[in-house]
Amino acid sequence: MLPLNSKTARKPARPERIIQFGEGNFLRAFADWIVSIMNEHAGFNGSVVVVKPTPRGNLDVFQRQDCLYHVNLQGIEKGQARDSYRLVDVISRAVNPYVQFDEYMKLAELPDVRFVISNTTEAGIVFDPSCRFEDRPAVSYPGKLTQLLFHRFQHFRGDKDKGVIILPCELVFQNGHRLKEAIEQYIELWQLGNDFDEWFHSACRICATLVDRIVPGFPAKTIDSIKEKLQYDDNLVVQGEVYHLWVIEAPESVAREFPAQACGLNVQFVADEAPYHQRKVTLLNGPHTLLSPVAYLSGIDIVRDACQDETVGAYVRKVMYDELLETLDLPKGELRQFADDVLERFTNPFIDHQVTSIMLNAFPKFATRDLPGLKEYLRRKGKLPAGIVFGLAALITYYKGGDREDGKPIAPNDAPGIMQLLAEAWQCGNEQEVAGKVLGSRMLWQEDLTRIPGLQDLLALYLKAIRQSGMRAAVKQMLNQ
Repeated sequence: MLPLNSKTARKPARPERIIQFGEGNFLRAFADWIVSIMNEHAGFNGSVVVVKPTPRGNLDVFQRQDCLYHVNLQGIEKGQARDSYRLVDVISRAVNPYVQFDEYMKLAELPDVRFVISNTTEAGIVFDPSCRFEDRPAVSYPGKLTQLLFHRFQHFRGDKDKGVIILPCELVFQNGHRLKEAIEQYIELWQLGNDFDEWFHSACRICATLVDRIVPGFPAKTIDSIKEKLQYDDNLVVQGEVYHLWVIEAPESVAREFPAQACGLNVQFVADEAPYHQRKVTLLNGPHTLLSPVAYLSGIDIVRDACQDETVGAYVRKVMYDELLETLDLPKGELRQFADDVLERFTNPFIDHQVTSIMLNAFPKFATRDLPGLKEYLRRKGKLPAGIVFGLAALITYYKGGDREDGKPIAPNDAPGIMQLLAEAWQCGNEQEVAGKVLGSRMLWQEDLTRIPGLQDLLALYLKAIRQSGMRAAVKQMLNQ
């Protein structure tokens, strides 16, 4: 077995065209994997300089392996199981600005840099007023980026051809808009001047994006067999699912500069990212939230098994295709294809996704992922979506505790206030009162849901059916209505 480095594996020298904030698993299995394919199939001819966004940890493994690593993709693609490996050679070097600040700032002087990519977690895109321009570096990611952009502006004397296209990958709605606002705040706080402000707004573009790929990360349990298969001692292997999606709010000119579509990759350049964000939340996260209590109380622990179960699988498809999909405004064919892809991902044979992990913070998830669909379905169809309401009944029943159908004890866990509310609700005399207590909680919903016509009665009906018949029988009854 060989060590993995530039002496044992080919690593072409390419112009450094991308500065990337974040060295974690997701970007390496997503953005850098995409750049690798663009280099091979679209003549992008670019490499990535990685910037460590936090002081925690070090870059020692990257240095030892000359930033080379393999991406292992696993999943179902067009009905077929896939388990593939790709050597990613696009990262030229990795810089830690906390110990290499001067080297970090010199990245602004690279003439070929055109893109900035980031994934600094949901908490990364924040404006921290305690950051100073003189900090080495600024603590916040927007602060670091502002320092870099200002140096680039100065070094190239305001040349608008040296602006950059910024593609944030943080899982925040309208991430690009929020990052732009934070930079604008630093320009004002640090008094960087009107000339820089004008250059930033005219020469740079920050795009809102939506990213989607499940990346389990380093395969610790199977790494020995993977190394044996690769015949390389690769300690940066990263596993991800086959499915990938990158929606970028940008014009065609950006698509021409970042030719991922030319390689057949699922990268879409759109005028407005918001409908795609809503599509993902509604058709992926929404069914996840609803299927979990239904599956768990039916004696099923894994998402894949729930989707492949005759009864629970039929429930999932009803919720997804007949109800939630009907609340969205994108073309129906596009929505059905996305839903098909979601179901394929849910049945990934390589990922054991526990339904109990999805039920953490279940009520806030229902409020953001499913409640909007319930209201919109009622508005469009003039009736309540039975599957969504049934899912809420299953969720409320889960918090009742007791035993599930296979005899295993149910042990719900949530915030104390929610646990107390549900305990008090189940102390009521009948399901109608339970439904009223939960739906009327402004702590859960920030409104009184008993005002939605018919909702309390239908919810009570399903709560009673689950209590009297058990989960599986109640699901069948609802599906046959």
